[in-house]
Amino acid sequence: MASESHKTDKERFEEEVLQFLNGLYGYALHLTRNPEDACDLVQETYARAFKAWKQYTLGTNAKAWLFAILRNTFLNQRRSTKRRPTEVPCDWVDELPREDVPQLLRFGPDPYDKFLNDLLAENIEEGLALLPETFRSAVVLCDVEGFSYKEIAEILDIPIGTVRSRIHRGRARLRELLEKWYLEGEGELGS
Repeated sequence: MASESHKTDKERFEEEVLQFLNGLYGYALHLTRNPEDACDLVQETYARAFKAWKQYTLGTNAKAWLFAILRNTFLNQRRSTKRRPTEVPCDWVDELPREDVPQLLRFGPDPYDKFLNDLLAENIEEGLALLPETFRSAVVLCDVEGFSYKEIAEILDIPIGTVRSRIHRGRARLRELLEKWYLEGEGELGS
């Protein structure tokens, strides 16, 4: 590869935007709730970014620019297709046996504890999926992707006060859902 001073603007652009691939995929997964659709959305985001690379000013906030492209692409696709991923029931989870596995503990954490933690993560994902898109986007961009309120306002193209409100209301709704599921399951999370 060329030395830093001999790189073309296009090469510098590529370096600047490709570092956000994993973060974009995570956000796309939250929006689409489907790994294949998330991959497609990220691919389309990068296709649009590379098509418009000359409109981007090197050294500015590439991450926010890409997340805005991803969100707008998602909203445009959703408006045109109105499709929803297939949901799969998992009633079998309650029927899994709980046996002591001391031999496995030397290889890592207790698989049962890991399984329960994964279930909690699934409940959070499910709760996020039930939030209205406006709240979900703000919460995911803040709590999962780590954007500042100012950056979120730029990505979503809304005032910063609206960002604060949506994050607060989204978190409150998510907390209500998790508490409801916890109480309905008599101390166990599950919908």
